[in-house]
Amino acid sequence: MDLTKDILRLKKERNAVILAHNYQRPEIQDLGDFVGDSLELARKAQETDAKVIVFCGVDFMAETAAIINPGKTVLLPAWDAMCPMAAMLPPEVISKARKDCPDAQVVMYINTLAAAKAYADCICTSANAVKVVNSMESDRIIFAPDKNLAYHVGKNTDKEIIPVPADGICIVHDRITIEDVKRARCEHPDAILTVHPETPPEVQDIADHVGSTKQMIDFVKTSTDREFIIGTEVEIIHRMKKEAPGKLFYPACQGAVCRNMKKITLENLHEALKHMQYRIEVPEDIAKKARKPIERMLGLK
Repeated sequence: MDLTKDILRLKKERNAVILAHNYQRPEIQDLGDFVGDSLELARKAQETDAKVIVFCGVDFMAETAAIINPGKTVLLPAWDAMCPMAAMLPPEVISKARKDCPDAQVVMYINTLAAAKAYADCICTSANAVKVVNSMESDRIIFAPDKNLAYHVGKNTDKEIIPVPADGICIVHDRITIEDVKRARCEHPDAILTVHPETPPEVQDIADHVGSTKQMIDFVKTSTDREFIIGTEVEIIHRMKKEAPGKLFYPACQGAVCRNMKKITLENLHEALKHMQYRIEVPEDIAKKARKPIERMLGLK
């Protein structure tokens, strides 16, 4: 069986749309109706007229799509495609932080599960985190759960940033070390370094550019430079090569691979559409609370 051909057939029959994150396998990106970062995919999920949303990403992304699309079917092809960072913020941790800092507002990274999002004042992504924080009324912000993104925000705002939990990280980005970057610069002395704000502070501090995956893609597309060291999950280079042909891209760290993103394959994407699995459903009491901060983010211009 030609899986790609049959996926396209099933997608049409199901009135489905395939949303794929920039960190997906190349063959999954190539099948996506839309490929993007968390903010772009959240907007596309909100805008789609399709009855079925097949989310090629990880658990929190599919949950977000389900929350803002009540009445639609959201499928996650790999039931165990989970984000370790999202699991670092159980609801009781953010609930306690709110009680400990009653004068602070909570800006929560979209990389969190629905039960935690229910405690947020506003959601953010790496693309709009600074903008969201600066839009808040309070001068004290509880920022959860990525301490490295909190560092990036803190450098770009006058507000007090309180990271919760203190040790929250993306295990993929945090393994990109200063030694990795220095080695890559020695090997490619003419290359420009662009990194994601989930990387460690010392990596961000020596980068030529810091941005979300979309911002990194836009940067390499518009830059007059030809060579780039890429400090994020390695699969983004597939899209960069398509978006900026003729330019050269080198991963800052070959080990920056999100194994949970890679759990989605052509085989289980096909099975998801064939059997309408695995359905992502968020309890309405949680979805109602989480929907408000998500919609607040999506309403920011």
